[in-house]
Amino acid sequence: MAAGNGWRGAVIYQVYPRSFSDSNGDGVGDLPGLLARLDHIASLGVDAIWISPFFTSPMADFGYDIADYRNVDPLFGTLADFDRVLAKAHALGLKVMIDQVLSHCSIAHPWFQESRQSRDNPKADWFVWADPKPDGTPPNNWLSIFGGVAWQWEPRRGQYYLHNFLASQPDLNFHNPAVRAAQLDNVKFWLDRGVDGLRLDAINFCFHDAQLRDNPPKPAALRTGRGFSPDNPYAFQYHWYNNTQPENLGFLHELRALMDRYPDVGALGEISSEDSLATMAEYCAPGRLHMGYSFELLTEDASPAYIRATVEALEAKLGAGWPCWAISNHDVQRAVTRWGGVDADDALAKQLVALVCALRGSVCLYQGEELGLPEAEVPFEALQDPYGKAFWPNFKGRDGCRTPLPWDASAQAGFTTGTPWLPIPAAHRARSVAAQEQDPRSVLHATRAFLHWRRQQPALVEGGIRFLDAPPPLLAFVREHAGQRLLAVFNLSSTPVAWPAFAAGELLAVPGPEAGHLRDGILHLPPRGVAFAALE
Repeated sequence: MAAGNGWRGAVIYQVYPRSFSDSNGDGVGDLPGLLARLDHIASLGVDAIWISPFFTSPMADFGYDIADYRNVDPLFGTLADFDRVLAKAHALGLKVMIDQVLSHCSIAHPWFQESRQSRDNPKADWFVWADPKPDGTPPNNWLSIFGGVAWQWEPRRGQYYLHNFLASQPDLNFHNPAVRAAQLDNVKFWLDRGVDGLRLDAINFCFHDAQLRDNPPKPAALRTGRGFSPDNPYAFQYHWYNNTQPENLGFLHELRALMDRYPDVGALGEISSEDSLATMAEYCAPGRLHMGYSFELLTEDASPAYIRATVEALEAKLGAGWPCWAISNHDVQRAVTRWGGVDADDALAKQLVALVCALRGSVCLYQGEELGLPEAEVPFEALQDPYGKAFWPNFKGRDGCRTPLPWDASAQAGFTTGTPWLPIPAAHRARSVAAQEQDPRSVLHATRAFLHWRRQQPALVEGGIRFLDAPPPLLAFVREHAGQRLLAVFNLSSTPVAWPAFAAGELLAVPGPEAGHLRDGILHLPPRGVAFAALE
């Protein structure tokens, strides 16, 4: 990452702490476990870690339902443990980004416990409360992402409260300036503690339509998006009023003003709206978020045309803003399975790391991508995710991408001495860190080599992007910055491809993915092959 450019071009390694490393044998990963394994992350050549929630929580949504924004849940350790992680990460040259879940909290949070008691207590207006319709039904037709209506009845107040996610995750009322001030103060607590960045969960959900207008219906043919299978009623609406309200832009300016008081910190917003690319561009305008990412590359479409159209659509809107790309995270099926099927091989895993790290923007790599882990099959009786339990068997939830990271081939994969909170499949143990360290052709070594090479290429770290017309299954684009121009070509198929139109001179020796070669002026790419060339 070039000096002085903050988070631009950074490769961020996402740690899902429940599944990273368990230090005390209770079957759940924790902060001391992360501390002991930080050297593995640093060896990859990434610039930062993003730690998913470790705050005090009943764990109804595994930490995204926060009961205390300023403390560590005992399941994960203590504040002192977090401080040790922060100090060691900094000593290793890693920045630390933490989740901030601002739009909603847990029903166990003292704010909600007070708010639910009556309509006239000091926190009465801190959440989104509404009277029922005359027939007792909810105030409007808004739906929860996790299924069913987005309103829960509270008999103590004789009102409904809004929850865009689980009923145990009530939405805060950001129209109340005291709520905004309190959440900014919680953010300040962690900035003062020394964190370098914030990953802002569901940041476009902070405000709701104050008039509580109904969302309009969506035609059946358009019911697609982030995990929204046609059987999830959430997909039946245009979500124009329960999120992404114009008032949110003012809050982003308030948040940015706070962050600008600290040197070189960054905010990465998670954005899921009816037009996520447009919202991403709007939220990353000057004076707002430093970076944004959406779910456009977390879909099942891995065609060159779709990837090009997605990136070009964002580039056309983004202006001075900066994107962040991810193809896997803790919410979606792992990319090698999603894009390669059950028979995906190491060549695809190596290529996917190179591809996402070659696009313009910063990058989030999810733990296990450096091992090429496929999606795990989790039987219903072992399922933990409430989302999966609600929609089984049509949608199996998010547990398949959340199983513990395999450190060795032992029964519990070196993750724990106890019983892991999710089962670890034998196929993952065979792809353990220990096994791949011993194999110079492994995905782990390929990832490490490519990321270290990428750091030395200013065009890939900070350059612009321009796509070239190439026949499918090829994806080709040029990255340019500081006098360097690089042509990148990817064969997104499982069969060899030749490109006679290629005319870029000598290819660069790029470590990591399966490499293409020139013969008689024709570029030959093996299955899932990659080529980089320096242009005049």
